[in-house]
Amino acid sequence: MAESSWLTEFPQLDRADLRDIRKSLDAGYREFSREYGEFIESFFDPLLTFLVWFEKLLLATPWWLVIAVIAGLAYLASRSWKLGLGVVISFMLIGYFGMWDNTMRTMSIILVCTLMAIALGVPIGIAMARSDRAQAFVTPVLDVMQTMPAFVYLIPVVMLLGIGKIPGVIAVIIYAIPPVIRLTNLGIRLVDKDVMEAATAYGASPFQRLTGVQLPLAMPTIMAGINQTIMMSLSMVVIASMIGVKGLGQPVLKSITNQYFTLGLLNGLAIVALAIIFDRVSQAYAKRAQEHMKGLENG
Repeated sequence: MAESSWLTEFPQLDRADLRDIRKSLDAGYREFSREYGEFIESFFDPLLTFLVWFEKLLLATPWWLVIAVIAGLAYLASRSWKLGLGVVISFMLIGYFGMWDNTMRTMSIILVCTLMAIALGVPIGIAMARSDRAQAFVTPVLDVMQTMPAFVYLIPVVMLLGIGKIPGVIAVIIYAIPPVIRLTNLGIRLVDKDVMEAATAYGASPFQRLTGVQLPLAMPTIMAGINQTIMMSLSMVVIASMIGVKGLGQPVLKSITNQYFTLGLLNGLAIVALAIIFDRVSQAYAKRAQEHMKGLENG
């Protein structure tokens, strides 16, 4: 009884006032989208052009050449023939079960989103590492980005840009960029101060210290952030398919709505295969980079 009394006495906005606030915010956002939607859409046209070109390139390239290039890159990053063989077998099975085109579409989205996340996230992480004020400002934003449900990202983006590739890319980047920002900041802050003092004593400029000392020493941590960004991008594939992003996510969504168990299972396994390949390659590269830096420090 006391609890219900407390609830009734808790101060709340009147329903009419709350409804007016919501209507004002919705009307403001709709007016903003009508006023600036075309300009913002034209701003992303170069990205859309590149994304369409890259997707067509992957689809037009012979399957054996795509597999050879990916397996070669996996081997160069890891120096493991087992990983290279696993890449070949995985992509052969993907093609055998008729999922090649959707896999190439998904790869194009993931690679573009990862490159964009790196291009945006690493400089922000560097700025956070150099300024406590920047870190205090950006950290709460990252907290919100990581705790906000992924579906919520789709609402303003779709209202502003409609459905298609670019809204999907923006939603994926917003969802996946926090790890690379956080771990870039952490990696640079963990660089030994004695090493930085030695570089300063040798007359290195701030830019030289950043590119020649901090970033190489922080590279294993940064690679861990890139690894997490790739994994989070792949986890957004199915959600992004809801706004028209073609790839492995659309068959999974179709299987959910139509109860096609086998279709969802096979495409889900293809997403898992991509996740494992990207994870193993990035982890192996990070490990090799860490061993290389330890060798330089010992030398």
